[in-house]
Amino acid sequence: MPKLGLTMEEATIVAWLVPDGSEVDQGAVVLQIETDKVESDVEASGSGVLHITGVEGEVYECGDRIGWFLEPGEAPPAEETPPAGPRVAASSAATTGAADPPPPTVPPRGEGDRILVSPNARRIAAERGIDLSLIAGSGPGGRIVSEDLPTTPPPGSPGTGVTAAARRLADSLRIDVAMVPSHGPDPRIDRADVVRFARERLSGGAPVDPVEEAPLLQTPSESRPMAGMRGTIARRMHASLHEMAQLTLTMDVVMDAVVRDRAERTYESKPGYTDYVVAAVAGALADHPVVNSQISGGRLALLPEINVGVAIALDGGLVVPVVRQTDSLSLQELSAETSRLAEAARSGSLVLGDLEGGTFSVTALGMYGVDAFTPVINPPNTAILGVGRLREAVCWNGDVAEKTTVLTLSLTWDHRAFDGAPAAEFTAAVRDRLEAWDTPA
Repeated sequence: MPKLGLTMEEATIVAWLVPDGSEVDQGAVVLQIETDKVESDVEASGSGVLHITGVEGEVYECGDRIGWFLEPGEAPPAEETPPAGPRVAASSAATTGAADPPPPTVPPRGEGDRILVSPNARRIAAERGIDLSLIAGSGPGGRIVSEDLPTTPPPGSPGTGVTAAARRLADSLRIDVAMVPSHGPDPRIDRADVVRFARERLSGGAPVDPVEEAPLLQTPSESRPMAGMRGTIARRMHASLHEMAQLTLTMDVVMDAVVRDRAERTYESKPGYTDYVVAAVAGALADHPVVNSQISGGRLALLPEINVGVAIALDGGLVVPVVRQTDSLSLQELSAETSRLAEAARSGSLVLGDLEGGTFSVTALGMYGVDAFTPVINPPNTAILGVGRLREAVCWNGDVAEKTTVLTLSLTWDHRAFDGAPAAEFTAAVRDRLEAWDTPA
């Protein structure tokens, strides 16, 4: 599975776009994958006959093998077969005690002698740490092909290692990854192995399945897999709540100045109310840099760029494309960019670059009649702002009741990064900018 972005850790194979056994050229689009953020087309990293091993609908970590590029006539590696050694003949031969001819012997090779090996066999040997000088070739002229290689990697080879996701999780849980056993055909320690080990340790050693399932109370009318975008969102939000000290405050904003601006000013493309909020957020972040931050390595990092992510709801889940250098944009420019990102999200044309690098997030539920809510922080940010519906209210000017327009801001912040007072000051700064709106388009 290729790594298409800095934050990409895994992806689901949506569909293979060429049949198994097809000849493809390097750069041709061969499959479609789905990360937690976006669907992407994947181009062939080489040329040759495509042998598919990755299964549609399954999740693979970056670096996992999902296929091979073979030479014409070359057979795919038999990765699920027993280790190489004396081969037992077919079932009929086994019953009679007959055996296959012994494997070819390794020819004597002097120092510097060229070893004939197929490109596929060379890749497999490099991955498994196999010394090709010790392998006898069964191909033409003694050429080593993939079938000649042992299928069990030697100890210490890359195939017996630990995936990056598993190592990160083990480090966060303070687990010695050397103690974690591998389950399944792949000898590598993956994230599921670490989850299983952690839960068994918490349960006093009793085996626990990595995915605990509650019994169904009723026969479901429909059952949907929590995979791809939905599954990744579930894992990220669960981790966000468990790894951060999240609190939420709410604050009402009188939006009369924004309402007048939107009604009276002529815009090439009329901004939405969320655009005004995002613009106010960008200005407030410049004045309150502690909110534009992330925690890394036990340190609070104040980030130099202000890149505000704006949540967009799709049928399959939520995406948060990023408006880069938000504080440098006019309201008109900001509105045009959020419109572009929203259209790209709904048409499925977002790229990973549109979704990376956010330093703060804004999410709105006002269009659903929601006043206030508790948004969940999008890691690695330390805060997120929720925007409620625009509603009529009454305020008092002395003894006179006046009709006004109000919305509620809901700020969730990580209490590890900063306290309630800075959180309230930041939210008040957003409010003040909106209530005194006079920024030209």
